[in-house]
Amino acid sequence: MIVRIMGEGQWKLDDSHFPELNALDDELLEEMESGEEEGFRRALGALLDAVRRLGSPIPDDALDPSELILPAPDATLAGVREMLGDDGLVPG
Repeated sequence: MIVRIMGEGQWKLDDSHFPELNALDDELLEEMESGEEEGFRRALGALLDAVRRLGSPIPDDALDPSELILPAPDATLAGVREMLGDDGLVPG
């Protein structure tokens, strides 16, 4: 699976990492529902850090399509809510 972090680049991740990413996505959705910016930032940071840790960076000049696009680290809670609607970041 290829994951793009907006404003940063792409990472290639093995499908075996899906359960961990789904769990982090669930935490992020809970924080979004609570409406607390600090918890949202922590959960988003954990999800992005997992992608960076588990994945292999793809060169910037590669033109591989992303299967998943995540918000930038500096995204706001309101901006991500608008982008997602009621859907999670990681398809389940």
